[in-house]
Amino acid sequence: MKKNILLIGGSYGIGLAIVKELEKENNVYVACRTNAELVNLNVTHIPFDVLTDTLDTNLVPEQINGFVFCPGSINLKPFKMMSIDTFYKDMEINFFSLTKVVHQIIEKMTDDSSMVFFSTVAVGKGMPFHTSVAASKGAIEGFAKSIAAEFAPKMRCNVVAPSLINTPLAKRLLSNDKKIELMSKRHPLNRVGNVNDIAAITLFLLSEKSSWMTGQIINVDGGLSTLNIN
Repeated sequence: MKKNILLIGGSYGIGLAIVKELEKENNVYVACRTNAELVNLNVTHIPFDVLTDTLDTNLVPEQINGFVFCPGSINLKPFKMMSIDTFYKDMEINFFSLTKVVHQIIEKMTDDSSMVFFSTVAVGKGMPFHTSVAASKGAIEGFAKSIAAEFAPKMRCNVVAPSLINTPLAKRLLSNDKKIELMSKRHPLNRVGNVNDIAAITLFLLSEKSSWMTGQIINVDGGLSTLNIN
């Protein structure tokens, strides 16, 4: 039987890579602003702006087996150059918008369902210039563990914490071959991540293969969080 999977965000980058894998064997609902990349896929698009809209739950199936929240931000600046408004905006898109949607759809999550959120390696490993994104993503990690505890054993909730992934969101950091080479050398596996790296772990966490995993923060980061090769 096909599962009903709801994604918030999914029109580009990591979200789109996940959608392309899920739509092969599942009923996929994608709530996002644009659908240009979705029109040739077997998915249901729900027009939705996570910052301004309230999700129309009438467009969402009554039973949800899997939920993935993709929207996020990357604001990397020295703390002294980071406005307080930036902290509010990052918290809004990364954390508060997530909690708002989860609150709306939590009663639709079925027994043995799974939620997957995204954090960053910078939460567990202090990095300069990451104060705002690390703070807002750190909130996600604490929230996910509490949700996992509160709704066990009915529902699982895990978090993927990547290092730098080559997506449109990171284009400023990977805008030429020299930058890509420098960023690659920071990682023990000598490359930056790609969307398929993150799609693969997300599909695993949505599947029965991860049925004994909940409340976990899973680093998919080329070894950056645990290995020192310098």
